[in-house]
Amino acid sequence: MLSKENNWYVLYTKPRWEKKVDAQLLRKNIKSWCPVQKIQRQWSDRKKIIEDPLFKSYVFVHTNESERVEILRTEGVLNFVHYLKKPAIISNEEVDLIKRYLAEDEAKISIIASEGFQPETKVKVSHGVFMNNTGKVVRGGKKKVYVELQSLGQIMVVEFPAAYLIPTS
Repeated sequence: MLSKENNWYVLYTKPRWEKKVDAQLLRKNIKSWCPVQKIQRQWSDRKKIIEDPLFKSYVFVHTNESERVEILRTEGVLNFVHYLKKPAIISNEEVDLIKRYLAEDEAKISIIASEGFQPETKVKVSHGVFMNNTGKVVRGGKKKVYVELQSLGQIMVVEFPAAYLIPTS
């Protein structure tokens, strides 16, 4: 049975289609949100402030399962992002947190691709048992990153999903 409860889901879009998909969904009266941040781009002859999507190839939708087919028929939409073989649900709190942060002056969020963690990069763990611990990347990968954590005078090498790590200075 399909759920009639509205939740936040994430859509995976064609590259550089985030804002187009958002506009199409809004025209269909489907609540969507493409988080953007203002950034300065340099061209050879000028500088310009543009609104750049925060999450490349992702758009958030607040909907229920009964609208899934209509959403998937939208040009530029490839699929829903899945977790455990079901469309991933994003909590209202997480969406509100991103919205509040983007509303702040000088807000700048950097999204690091998982392959962006190079050896020797200092990172902070954002989830799990090791939350708030810092360490150094030993080996990076597309989905898992090995981080050296110094604890109790011992060095542990722990494997983390890349999404759990935040680069530090």
